Amino acid sequence: MFQFGVFRWLSGCAITLTMVLSSIASADTVRHADPNKVLKYAFEVAETGFDPAQISDWYSSIINEQIFDTPLHYDYLARPVKLKPNLLEAMPEISADGTIYTLRFRKGIYFADDPAFGGKKRELIAADLAYSMKRLFDPKTKSPNLYFLDGKIAGMEPLKKKAKESGAFEYDMPCAGFEIVDRYTLKITLLQADYNFLYLLASINASAILAREVIEKYPQDIMAHPVGTGPYRLAAWKRSSRIVLEASPTFRETYFDAEPPADDAEKQAIAAKLKGRRLPMIGRIEIFPVEEEQPRWLAFLN
Repeated sequence: MFQFGVFRWLSGCAITLTMVLSSIASADTVRHADPNKVLKYAFEVAETGFDPAQISDWYSSIINEQIFDTPLHYDYLARPVKLKPNLLEAMPEISADGTIYTLRFRKGIYFADDPAFGGKKRELIAADLAYSMKRLFDPKTKSPNLYFLDGKIAGMEPLKKKAKESGAFEYDMPCAGFEIVDRYTLKITLLQADYNFLYLLASINASAILAREVIEKYPQDIMAHPVGTGPYRLAAWKRSSRIVLEASPTFRETYFDAEPPADDAEKQAIAAKLKGRRLPMIGRIEIFPVEEEQPRWLAFLN
């Protein structure tokens, strides 16, 4: 998962990133998510939808990375690129045999407001990650991302088999692979050592965290109702035509933090320019799928 908001998909494109950073560098250090700052961006291919468990295409994932959070994220200015805690208090604790990952979630992280929560603030808890990962195993989800976790999590194969036979996945059935130690602590047990599992904890398609209440409120239309703890929320969507994201007012207090190499002047300059700025800084993002190259270029010129 990219580090924060819009930078998560722009960091791989040096020219575009430099242009965006130049346009926002003059922002007041105290203010954040300036509503007057609007980023307009063109997709070459139309999006599919916004349920991380049901989509795997690049363009939909770009949007999901702005709306949803994963336990870990990347510092893309570091060399080599490194993982950092995002929703966690610290990096996961890994058992000596590499099979048990203990995740301790930070307190006070909230989902964007939604009618599914009955007018109450909904805090993210450890059980939300277990539920979100289990959705990939649910036959009804038909997740193209199941391969990330399939055959890795202890106790999930019997649940998956039973769900195929009965037609209903039992989310509340105890599972050796997911132990809710307390409200903010989750132990994930793997069938065998897998030190690359850390990287799945930063993958939007493997470990994006959703709230069960939202899935149950919009069971047939969840692709159009993304509700996460990320820096942006979906403000408007006209399929294959226009996507509008706006900075989420419930997003936690977060500041730009990066560790670029000392000998890389360009990355050091970027980090220095943004150090201490509260994120996100851009208030609104408008995305337009434009498949033809010439119309896309003309739109850019306008």
